[in-house]
Amino acid sequence: MPSPDLPRILVVGGPTAVGKSSFALRAAECLDGEIVGADSVQIYRRVDIGTAKPSHKQRERVPHHLIDELELDEPFDVAEYVDRAKDVIAEIRERGKFPIVVGGTGLYLRLLVHGIFEAPKASDELREKYMRLQKEEGVDALYAKLQEVDPEWADRVDADDGVRVRRGLEVWEQTGQTMTELQSQHQFGDPNYYPLKIGLIRPRQEIYNRIHERFDAMMEQGLLEEYREIIEQGYDRDLKPLQALGYRQMGEHLFDGVPLEEAVREAKKRTRRYAKQQISWLRGEPMLHWAMAPIADDDGSLPEEVRGDLLEFRDGGEPELDWAQVDSYDVTRDDET
Repeated sequence: MPSPDLPRILVVGGPTAVGKSSFALRAAECLDGEIVGADSVQIYRRVDIGTAKPSHKQRERVPHHLIDELELDEPFDVAEYVDRAKDVIAEIRERGKFPIVVGGTGLYLRLLVHGIFEAPKASDELREKYMRLQKEEGVDALYAKLQEVDPEWADRVDADDGVRVRRGLEVWEQTGQTMTELQSQHQFGDPNYYPLKIGLIRPRQEIYNRIHERFDAMMEQGLLEEYREIIEQGYDRDLKPLQALGYRQMGEHLFDGVPLEEAVREAKKRTRRYAKQQISWLRGEPMLHWAMAPIADDDGSLPEEVRGDLLEFRDGGEPELDWAQVDSYDVTRDDET
């Protein structure tokens, strides 16, 4: 476990649409901090609407990092994320500011704090095989296979994330062990930070309602037009960020003839499933404290109890966090409708 003597950071996770960005913004203002993104798609330029990036106004209030750093065709993986995030956090600390890491990509959050899990080096032959199968049969077919061989890993990854779906199958075929088995055997190396991890949660139906409302707002803001403009600029629809939720369904509408109403319905359905996967991942996250969102008073400021605990942690203490003791299982038990 990380030592309290390590550099301290605040980590904010949770399912999509739960309110992570809003809480992180208020926490950064309370702590005189800066925000470090932990989102595998927001780091790319051009995909603005469908990734719900912080607005320019929010970025003016508090500096944000690791957003809009890459072009859509630039390769990027978790190891590079950890390297970049460590550099950014060091720079933030050098300026006398406090780092707040926020995002929905649970793997990024975990490995940034606890160290990189070294999976076997990828086989070029297997990589080509599963990329070919994805093109021929679709990522859904590969995800169904992953559910058969490694259901725990499948439950943790987004069904639309072809890179991580393929990787799970590659590791299984290459080693005879599943990614879940290999990770369970892995002991983290030297931790990088001593974190205060807050996992935001809401009742499941409330999360679903927010997902639906947010996607409708994205469509009104021009998600389809944003996607069409990206394609007209010459980017391949199979690029990883264009396979993200929302963008993939816009591509199916434009290229495959899926009616727009059906594409929107499918995007909402898959986003709901992704939210459940994010919650499942965070349930296994060490040192995590669940807190019910929203965490703010009527005027938008953080309650005094929350402010006091965040400041106490920043300054080297161990706050009681009475406001962050929610049982995630209790609030996600109701059925999807």
